[in-house]
Amino acid sequence: MATVRLNEENGQRQLHSLLSYQPGDVICTFGARETLAYPTYLTVQVGIDNHILLAPEDLQYANHSCAPNIFFDTTTMQVIALQPIRPGDEMTFFYPSTEWDMAQPFQCYCGKKNCLGLIEGAAYLPEEVVKRYKLTDFVLQQLQLQPKPERV
Repeated sequence: MATVRLNEENGQRQLHSLLSYQPGDVICTFGARETLAYPTYLTVQVGIDNHILLAPEDLQYANHSCAPNIFFDTTTMQVIALQPIRPGDEMTFFYPSTEWDMAQPFQCYCGKKNCLGLIEGAAYLPEEVVKRYKLTDFVLQQLQLQPKPERV
């Protein structure tokens, strides 16, 4: 379904599609090769203190974009196409779609029209931004239950 390539400009590995997909297509299923009680830059959050390292492992190379073309549905454990994807396209997802409060926030340079800049997790997103994205059931639940954390 995909291959990992090295971006020569920034030294970053990227996940690129080998096939075509339409919005709503199931690209693959995934599981946990390991479960942690804390987030890392490689984990996907599936619960309060439940963070998984993805299996198949190549999925960890799906990088962030503020205009993602895939979504990690942590309820069905499926990767879903959000936009048309052609062979060779980089497969990207919106990190706050799965992460409440990220272990390693970073400055996004995706270059997309609505780039958000600082990516910290869904807890820090304004309501009008949240509405633009597909989010996991866990993140949607957190948005209803949790007060927004204070920035330090």
